[in-house]
Amino acid sequence: MAAVLSLHTLFLLPSNRSSQAISTKPRAVLSQANKMRVPYVLRQGQSRLFHKLPSGLNMEVIVQKEDPYEKKKRNTENPPLVFFHGSYHAAWCWAEHWLPFFSNSGYDCYAVSLLGQGESDAPAGSVAGTLQTHAGDIANFINRNLKSPPVLLGHSFGGLIIQSYIANLKNDQLLGTRNLYPELTGAALVCSVPPSGNSGLVWRYLFTKPIAAYKVTRSLAAKAFQTSLPLCKETFFSATMEDQLVLRYQELMKESSRMPLFDLRKLNASLPVPSVPKSSIEILVLGAKDDFIVDMEGLKETGKFYGVSPVCIEGVAHDMMLDCSWEKGAKVILSWLNGLKQNVPL
Repeated sequence: MAAVLSLHTLFLLPSNRSSQAISTKPRAVLSQANKMRVPYVLRQGQSRLFHKLPSGLNMEVIVQKEDPYEKKKRNTENPPLVFFHGSYHAAWCWAEHWLPFFSNSGYDCYAVSLLGQGESDAPAGSVAGTLQTHAGDIANFINRNLKSPPVLLGHSFGGLIIQSYIANLKNDQLLGTRNLYPELTGAALVCSVPPSGNSGLVWRYLFTKPIAAYKVTRSLAAKAFQTSLPLCKETFFSATMEDQLVLRYQELMKESSRMPLFDLRKLNASLPVPSVPKSSIEILVLGAKDDFIVDMEGLKETGKFYGVSPVCIEGVAHDMMLDCSWEKGAKVILSWLNGLKQNVPL
């Protein structure tokens, strides 16, 4: 049982148009002291703002928008993209490759650091929040900053938070309280924790991949990925990833998570994510063939839950957006985005 709990802990570790929307408080704080001792340096065309939540805490958002001239030439408006990270990551993991890629492809992009992660403020207590509070923070950001229904993109535990958001949105619609969770155009779940959580992954690893189970437990639960380059690479990246890049991301990951995303017992009690009726929200379930954390059965579970066929990409690992072949996943998502019938005239 101790071994089961250890591995279970590993996987669950980190990696409203309501009256609040008309608050007179400023929407964003534009500058703030760095919380990461190794700050992420923004790329050309990117900016960093701090969205103030109703609690008074500030949430880091890295923004990169489409060139206004290109948008004017196209004469249509694509839905904005909002990105959410998983354990041991923050907004920077999207800013490295995917924000430039998607902004150059005609989409305004917003990458959010959840509370207690990256440059975001940390709440009182020992954990950053719950599925419900994280989803509520997403809703507040969308309500106060975006004019049209976005597409949400979530990686790993970020994907599970988006699943919670979708369930809350559908529940509010059924209850007639549509103002709490804004409408979405779509959602992309990237190497996402499945709706039932990680218990299925835990047991499969224990009985079919005991060596891998030990490595992943040591890497994440014991945080050995922070000091072991080979283990960090095996956990998050492809074997062909250059060591100098792995070292750079390893340093950023060390600094990204100042507290766990969840209280593990409460998270387990809240799962599985409530099922939702078939809706107009388009959902893409995307996985990686070489994912060391979320296996193929977990990918299939998520696809079945939403009634879609999952897409599994060859030659990429769990950190699809940072891996040496990051463009493979980005191109699949772009093709899916371009197929959404949500583009409207400016």
